[in-house]
Amino acid sequence: MGRGMRWYSKLAAAAAAALLQACATAPIQAPAPISTAVETRAPVTILVSIDGFRPDYLDRGVTPMLSRLAAEGATGRMRPSFPSKTFPNHWTLVTGLRPDRHGIVANKMEDPARPGEIFTQANDDPFWWNAATPIWVDAERAGIRTATEFWPGSNVAIGGTRPDPHESDVQGGERPSDWHQFNEAIDGAQRVDAVLDWLRRPPALRPRLVTLYFDTVDTAGHHFGPADARTTAAVAEVDRRAAQLVAGLAELDQPANLILVADHGMAPTSSDRVVTIEPYVAAGDYRSLETGPFATIIPAAGKEAAVEKGLLGRHPHMECWRRREIPARFHYGANPRIAPIFCLAETGWLIARNASDRPSTGGAHGYDPAASDMAALFIAHGPAFRAARLPAFDNVDVYPLLRDLLGLPPAPAADGSDTVFAAARRR
Repeated sequence: MGRGMRWYSKLAAAAAAALLQACATAPIQAPAPISTAVETRAPVTILVSIDGFRPDYLDRGVTPMLSRLAAEGATGRMRPSFPSKTFPNHWTLVTGLRPDRHGIVANKMEDPARPGEIFTQANDDPFWWNAATPIWVDAERAGIRTATEFWPGSNVAIGGTRPDPHESDVQGGERPSDWHQFNEAIDGAQRVDAVLDWLRRPPALRPRLVTLYFDTVDTAGHHFGPADARTTAAVAEVDRRAAQLVAGLAELDQPANLILVADHGMAPTSSDRVVTIEPYVAAGDYRSLETGPFATIIPAAGKEAAVEKGLLGRHPHMECWRRREIPARFHYGANPRIAPIFCLAETGWLIARNASDRPSTGGAHGYDPAASDMAALFIAHGPAFRAARLPAFDNVDVYPLLRDLLGLPPAPAADGSDTVFAAARRR
């Protein structure tokens, strides 16, 4: 063995001895403890709209989950705002204002400030929506994250502007942190999964206010009428989606205050119950943006007196008013987007332009909110509620309740009050 190798062997032997000594004397490091702490989740608020769901649909024996939530929570007949249409009432539920004040006065309307332009349900231009602030905007400003799985208006940049009505870009504006553009092809199960996915997020990205929207009960009610077996089948299907949501929340150990509502009810209609406009006024003397349970009438220039003479007042199954003379109990008539003449059909009847414009048999809404067929579902269930049967109330009262659940201060300009829910609240 060479001299260099002998030196290496001695060095290696010394190193090995030192290593053995270290192993003999060094303390054994205990493994890091595995945390077994489970996150305690604060309750979230989930506002669920089942479009066109009448309260008496719970009596058909096909809603085990919704009926259970109603029995365990607070429930009562809710009156929609007038007109009892989808967009006006969804915007009322999240702004606390009646349509006359929040500006979405119909599903189809005009504004004198935008001559020649017609608002439809696909319109997301902030111009039409900016008269009111929805609850998700106030929540976001208060540091409360929000998410909307479809809700009319939730895709609108509130406070934003579109410099040219024909441009697609919106400048500024506020939306929920998470929102999905309405797509009828996304079925109910997928919508519930989207909500549960949001709630699986870590706390910093998890919403505390969520909205969820189902449209199939309303669609079936329109096509087949509220009493039809196919409408009952749609009711049963949405109940399964409610059960899916409740089961998903339980799996996540996520407490939730569920507020389940409808925007309006549904009345049976028939092609045999139709009143027409044109026996009273000539076809060229007016135009109408909406017909059905009500008709919006815009007289042609120079024909105002003739149209008023022919239409104003009571007719068989229909009554017509000037905008400013609509009965006060409707809280409707001050907004300039309301047509100059407004005609309302008797519940279950339909208004058509003429005899060739005859609607098909099925179901409709838009009638007097006091009509029993227009009553809307309301259920509140969760840690904030005890079992209670509520007296009939107006849907403007839901918004103050939502603010309470989120810890937001009262909105002094709101049209409703949370007083009706006092007996149902846990404190």
